[in-house]
Amino acid sequence: MIIRGRTLKYEEDDINTDVIWPGKYTYVQMSPERMIEHAMETFDPAFRTKVKQFQILVVGRNFGCGSSREQACECLKHAGIKAIIAKSFARIFYRNSVNLGLPVTESAAAFRALHTGDKVEIDLSAGRIVTDRDSFSIARYPDDIMELIRHEGLINYIRHQARAGKIP
Repeated sequence: MIIRGRTLKYEEDDINTDVIWPGKYTYVQMSPERMIEHAMETFDPAFRTKVKQFQILVVGRNFGCGSSREQACECLKHAGIKAIIAKSFARIFYRNSVNLGLPVTESAAAFRALHTGDKVEIDLSAGRIVTDRDSFSIARYPDDIMELIRHEGLINYIRHQARAGKIP
């Protein structure tokens, strides 16, 4: 699977789930369109307009630390983010992203080299990030995780398996 897009980069480390998806909205049911309005609003109030030009988020160390709220991943996906490249992720954010079908990958070298607006190609199957200037090795997604990404998340994957008669 190959993901192509332009990058939006934030240099900061430890961007937590409270600023990705503010806690005051945690128990409020919202449509995807409304979620976009509040994504990253306390970290970067201009995010909702900026993100329209970008598909790949590039972030620092320990991205998504804090609470385990899935909305932090979900709001980024609804905003049009197709993948996230980070120096590192908080483990629960990483797993929530995969469960929701949002590809995430770690590469400190890519983080250092990339800038906002760069054109990037991420090949999850081959384990490569390619730009006009460089190429970076990343961990290749295992086949079972690729299935979750192809089906846009764990719930859709389970539904597909059930329809195919592979699970009761």
